[in-house]
Amino acid sequence: MNILVTGAKGMVGTALVANLKNIKENKNRTRPALHIDEVYEYDIDSSPDELDAYCKNADFVFNLAGVNRPEKAEDFMKGNFGFASILLDTLKKYDNKATIMLSSSIQATLAGRFGVSEYGRSKKAGEELFFDYAAETGAKVAVYRFPNLMGHSRPKYNSAVSTFCWAVANDEEFTVNDRSTELELLYIDDLVEGMFDLLEGKEVHCEFDGVETVVDPCGRYCCVPVTHKVTLGEIVDLLEEFKRQPVTLMMPKMPEGSFAKKLYSLYLTYLPPEKFKYSLKMNVDDRGSFTELVHTSDCGQVSINISKPGITKGQHWHNSKWEQFIVVSGHGLIQERNINTGETVEFEVSGDKIEAVYMIPGWTHNIINLSETENLVTVMTCNEIFNPSKPDTFFEPV
Repeated sequence: MNILVTGAKGMVGTALVANLKNIKENKNRTRPALHIDEVYEYDIDSSPDELDAYCKNADFVFNLAGVNRPEKAEDFMKGNFGFASILLDTLKKYDNKATIMLSSSIQATLAGRFGVSEYGRSKKAGEELFFDYAAETGAKVAVYRFPNLMGHSRPKYNSAVSTFCWAVANDEEFTVNDRSTELELLYIDDLVEGMFDLLEGKEVHCEFDGVETVVDPCGRYCCVPVTHKVTLGEIVDLLEEFKRQPVTLMMPKMPEGSFAKKLYSLYLTYLPPEKFKYSLKMNVDDRGSFTELVHTSDCGQVSINISKPGITKGQHWHNSKWEQFIVVSGHGLIQERNINTGETVEFEVSGDKIEAVYMIPGWTHNIINLSETENLVTVMTCNEIFNPSKPDTFFEPV
């Protein structure tokens, strides 16, 4: 399959092209039904001859080209309707009935606050042009009215989310006019997966009730069903929490598929290189060091412990706290004793065979570096963040 992507250098085009190439080069094996031979990239600096050649050979077209911030309002129609006409005429020139996807906008509903949108009018005109093309040629057309898109794009341009991410990551000032303003957001990775569904003929059809998307198997439009409705206040509060993480170590809750998980990934793309790295507090003494790495609100913390040769650490027990010791380098011995029954167990551990060992509540425990020359490096997880006012940690030798 040869795929043409117009607007290939825009936010959506850049992400889509990169991921189409992943499939083409067999780096992404999650879509075994897709076989891509060539990905044609067309953008504003491409030549008419290139468009001509691409339209002759394409088996599928993603039309992402468009104008969203022209100098003159009339340029909306020229950019969004005019190029679409050229594209369709070129396909007709070669009698190419390749399936074609159109990137439209929720503003094309011309409903609510979009009722007088020149951008929306140009998108609506483009939609009708494509539907007419489908009726005339019999080619399959998939028109998507995207809501606000959420991906790495130029800040202070046309995405509030990008602007906020950039500002928070770079310590720049920003203004939120109304924290209660709600946005419907489509994350770029979800959009790309939706385009893969379309390539496989698994697209979701819909209609619109005003600006609300209504899934409808017989609908005229297509949609990516995974979107998030969040307020500006919720967005900036999350971003400020992300910014504090290197200091607090607290990793925000980010369940699979959640808006927070997607926003955190996007936020990181705006970090300046000097913020790619941050220091951690090492608690150092003559025995070695102990460094907390990550805190979580519901799953405790992760730390790294380094014991010098011959050193024993631990020698304590907990009522409810439990830990896992995972030796990743060196050679050690873990000992545990039940404080009530006296039962004992011990585990010889090594970075050559990485294993996890539970420190059981009610069992006093230690870890001994058996090496005379090498440090013992242990990853330690715990079900709660250490609270010095309630440590639940009681000294007792094994």
